[in-house]
Amino acid sequence: MRIVKNHRRAALGIVGVLALSAAPRAALADAGGVSFWLPGAFASLTAAPAMPGWAYETIYIHLDQSANAGKNFVIGNRVPGSVVAGLNAHADVLVEGFTYTWAQSVLGGQAAVTFLAAPGNVGVGVDATLTGPRGNTVSGVATDNRNTVSDVFYQGTLKWNQGVNNEMVYIFGNIPSGTYDSSRLANLSFGFTAIDVGGAYTYLNPETGQEFSVLAGVTYNGMNKDLQYQNGIDFHVDWGLSKFVAKNVHVGVAGYYFQQLTGDSGAGAKLGDFKGRVAGIGPQVGFIFPVADGYQGYLNLRGYKDFAAENRPEGWTAWVTFQLSPAAPAATPTKPIVRKY
Repeated sequence: MRIVKNHRRAALGIVGVLALSAAPRAALADAGGVSFWLPGAFASLTAAPAMPGWAYETIYIHLDQSANAGKNFVIGNRVPGSVVAGLNAHADVLVEGFTYTWAQSVLGGQAAVTFLAAPGNVGVGVDATLTGPRGNTVSGVATDNRNTVSDVFYQGTLKWNQGVNNEMVYIFGNIPSGTYDSSRLANLSFGFTAIDVGGAYTYLNPETGQEFSVLAGVTYNGMNKDLQYQNGIDFHVDWGLSKFVAKNVHVGVAGYYFQQLTGDSGAGAKLGDFKGRVAGIGPQVGFIFPVADGYQGYLNLRGYKDFAAENRPEGWTAWVTFQLSPAAPAATPTKPIVRKY
């Protein structure tokens, strides 16, 4: 069994895978519980090797999260740094990305670069604004909904393969798109630059069909100058466990853990360090299939349910990933040896 996977997201996730990362900015990043790194961006086959050449990936993400009125968040809706009670957000995002994998070895490994962007619809609502940065109080329900575009995201990876063991290091970041609006509740772009670095490991045994992947990384977030707010440093782990029940079909579970390591800072940090945390888990299934001569498709469906959330909204997320990439060359049949006497 030959598995060729080139998985990235988008912080959006990469972001991943990926990647990706295009999450609704309903609240201000870690302060509001929506971080630069979108947990669950990577799952199975994260560090598995890929065929050289160009690959295309599209990822549909549906996100639905909420927090009751007893939870406060810092946002930037016309009153920079204002504190609100209660939050609900949903998003439908379509991440589009291209990856190039080099055939030449780099430091003994396989290098690749990915660029991603995501148009989508974001809807956000808050129960009440409690107080602004100058002590003014505003009450009432506020909502916002718009179609917009995320930042542009880039990711570089370097992979190594030793039999059933595969390792990867990566760097992931964003190029601000200019669509961020500090006066809006609904944003897909961030209003600051960030960089995420980390590594991954994949165990993939073609004989038994067993597969396990784990990715861990840390995120440094820049200052949002409009809101005078800087998120703390984040740590995240994404993982996937699956088994190939057929030559080109694998099923299993995936999950994540996200923890903010250092507190938020800046003049707009009205709630103190406000460290966030969340974990999630859910099922996944993946299919590998031929598409055209020399190309193959990969389709992955998975969903996550949040739990153990602290200083973040919680809910559920659904991912549908399709990737078109070069296929492994077919094995050349061995010709029989014919001896003539």
